[in-house]
Amino acid sequence: MASALPLGEPAPLDGLLPPSAADGARERAFGVYVHVPFCRVRCGYCDFNTYTASELRGARQVDYADHAIGEIRMSRRVLEASGVSVRPAETVFFGGGTPTLLPAADLVRMLDAVRAEFGLAAGAEVTTEANPDSVEAGDLARLAEGGFTRVSFGMQSAVPHVLAALDRTHDPRRVPLVVRWARDAGLDVSLDLIYGTPGESLGDWRRSVEAAIAERPDHLSAYALIVEDGTKLARQIRRGELAEPSDDLEADMYELADELLGAAGYEWYEVSNWAGAPEHRSRHNLGYWRGDDWWGVGPGAHSHVGGVRWWNAKHPSAYADRVAAGHSPAVGREVLDVATRETERVLLATRIREGLDVASLGAGGQHAVAGLIAGELVDAKAALAGALTLTRRGRLLADAVVRRLLED
Repeated sequence: MASALPLGEPAPLDGLLPPSAADGARERAFGVYVHVPFCRVRCGYCDFNTYTASELRGARQVDYADHAIGEIRMSRRVLEASGVSVRPAETVFFGGGTPTLLPAADLVRMLDAVRAEFGLAAGAEVTTEANPDSVEAGDLARLAEGGFTRVSFGMQSAVPHVLAALDRTHDPRRVPLVVRWARDAGLDVSLDLIYGTPGESLGDWRRSVEAAIAERPDHLSAYALIVEDGTKLARQIRRGELAEPSDDLEADMYELADELLGAAGYEWYEVSNWAGAPEHRSRHNLGYWRGDDWWGVGPGAHSHVGGVRWWNAKHPSAYADRVAAGHSPAVGREVLDVATRETERVLLATRIREGLDVASLGAGGQHAVAGLIAGELVDAKAALAGALTLTRRGRLLADAVVRRLLED
């Protein structure tokens, strides 16, 4: 089952935002996230808001683009009526689920709706996620022709038994093929990897990282497997059928990935992300980490504008019913107070390479910097120059660093 929505106050049917959301909007970048909640099979580790064909209960994939376009049109009206400055989208990201289970024409139609309502900034980054077995060469060419600039493939591993443990269905030998098709279409390429799968050895992980590097993607992500309550994987571990991931082995895997990627010319810019050059960093994800504004379209999608966060109805049928009735699909929201916004700023900014301005921290956080330097958790030279940047050891212990920085 997908994870539950957070607690919060009910969102109004008209979707209007409180006046505080408009403050400083012109100075913040704006992005659009489009959630496509469909998958052929549910992976055992996944608790995202996704649905296979048997779980749709009346919703239809063929209707989805029209419902999403309805929300995109509504979003501009809501922002304008709330007094929020409407800006061109600097990034658009189609995630899921598997967006490329929809026809390329539907993805382009949804992008066209964003372009019609908000415009796209010059050089806008437009990404779709894709599974290696969910696209053909013609699909990628049509996406590029329609304005997409980037594709992020869920490679996860190059080792068959690791993919099987994750319930991934693609043949790892297909990855080079889809990367070549994306290149031929003129798209930038990102590859996503997962480490710490039960039964995965350090040698298996090396094989996957080296296979990913061999494709020379513009960008790579490597995420530690998290065992989420309620998933098939969690039940298998609880029953003793699979071993729980080892924190020590996952740390070794992270260090190995960072070494191999660094040697291959990739630079980390966020704890779990590396780019071959600064221009290939995921600008959309950087918007999240920097606290910019984004509108999340689709079932269960989350949005953030000026310290107001809200989330949509989870099931595609409930989402479609609300949009069809002319109501906002948002079902809950929260207005972040000053303390919460500061905590999130420190939490997120610490994870990125540009780091935090030491002078922006409270007295307790500034006092903690000397100890973090002594513990080799932050870069000493950068910290003395006024910027707090994590070392590799610090990246492994990022949560502990944040707790220290938030101490009174």
